Amino acid sequence: MDLIPLLLMFGLLGVMMYFMTRRQRRAQEQQQALQNSLDVGDRVMTTSGLYGTVTDSSDSATITIEIADGVETEWLRAAVREKVGPVDEAVDEDTDVVEVEDVVEEPVVADAKDTEDAELESGKKK
Repeated sequence: MDLIPLLLMFGLLGVMMYFMTRRQRRAQEQQQALQNSLDVGDRVMTTSGLYGTVTDSSDSATITIEIADGVETEWLRAAVREKVGPVDEAVDEDTDVVEVEDVVEEPVVADAKDTEDAELESGKKK
């Protein structure tokens, strides 16, 4: 009779380990697919946070990334974290200055009345 709780505990542990390894295996497969799909012209971010454009992907173990005009570095494919979208750049023809346009969302400002109502509902202010 004391054997049933022990079996249930090991069964539950086994199920948890199965689901954890399944999720990890899926993430590894997705990362491998990303590394195999890298092609010239793809904009990528490395695991260290460096952004660049792939200029050579002919080697199976490494890729060449251009991080600035004329500056190319060689990286292991495993160092690429993700593909990122292109950057919108506008070059001023007179000064040759590159202006990068960032999309910035306006912050949401709560009204004092909304904050007061929320505090009253949560019981913090009476």
